Amino acid sequence: MSSPSFFRRSLPWILLCLLGASAASGYWYYHRSEKLPTDLVYGNGRLEATEIDIATKLAGRLDSVTVHEGDDVQRGQLVATLTLEELQAQLRGAQAQAQQARENAKAMCASVASAESQQHLAQLTHNRTAKLMSKNFVSKDQLDQTQSALQVAQAALNVVRNQIQEADAAVAAADANVDALSSTLHDTRLTAPIAGRILYRLAEPGEVLAAGGKVVTLLDLNDVTMSVYLPAADAGKITLGSSAKIMLDALPDPVPAKVVFVSPRAQFTPKEVETRNEREKLMFRIKVKAEPSWLAAHAAQAKPGMPGVVYLQTDANAKWPAVFPVR
Repeated sequence: MSSPSFFRRSLPWILLCLLGASAASGYWYYHRSEKLPTDLVYGNGRLEATEIDIATKLAGRLDSVTVHEGDDVQRGQLVATLTLEELQAQLRGAQAQAQQARENAKAMCASVASAESQQHLAQLTHNRTAKLMSKNFVSKDQLDQTQSALQVAQAALNVVRNQIQEADAAVAAADANVDALSSTLHDTRLTAPIAGRILYRLAEPGEVLAAGGKVVTLLDLNDVTMSVYLPAADAGKITLGSSAKIMLDALPDPVPAKVVFVSPRAQFTPKEVETRNEREKLMFRIKVKAEPSWLAAHAAQAKPGMPGVVYLQTDANAKWPAVFPVR
């Protein structure tokens, strides 16, 4: 019976000691975490990376998808393909038409040679008749006949020349059709426009996609940023290009970065007449970008969505502290 009684008498003192220890640790942590140099400001955010949707340029059935979520891909690497049979048949037909157009053009070239020969003969005959006419060896009717024959031969030559131009145009059009189908056939192969990491696999083989249908979403790990929000008093001291540090919760060392965007407007629209307290509530978005050299060396560690803190200097000549406060 004495033990429960002793516990009841000691319980308030135990609770008081625990409360005092908690308050002391909270006070220590608060002052430790808030101890910042006067030229250093910070904001909380999450890592973000540019997302690129790889989509089809034309409608068709998806034949294969060669990547999975989380895969790292290189620029130009094959990601997916569409079915080719129909386009390949169209291409063979276009190539046959182009070959036929070339044969027609060759035949027209032979016709031009014949028409030129006929026109040359008619010209010689007319010239000879004109000389004989000057000496009164032939009548004027004969001269008129040779003149008419010359005009007919010249007209025939002009017609054939026009036909050869049309044949050349037909060859050019057929070749252009072949090139267009070849380009379309090339578009059935979807490749990565940049080096990055597959974030989402949005379609599977066998699905019929419309033009512009998305197949995968690619993360550009060379363009990793973090956005934070600062009050007007702090944001006004931040300049583009100034250095910054990103402290991620999962990494012990700071990530070097630089400021790439400072919002020209507050995120929350103020009233026409604002008090001092209202001005202090205005927040401006600041965007920092991780250094490409750090990203290249730590590609596996920089994961979009990781939370962290961005530290920014309000004085360009200030030095970074050796140790950043805990946030």
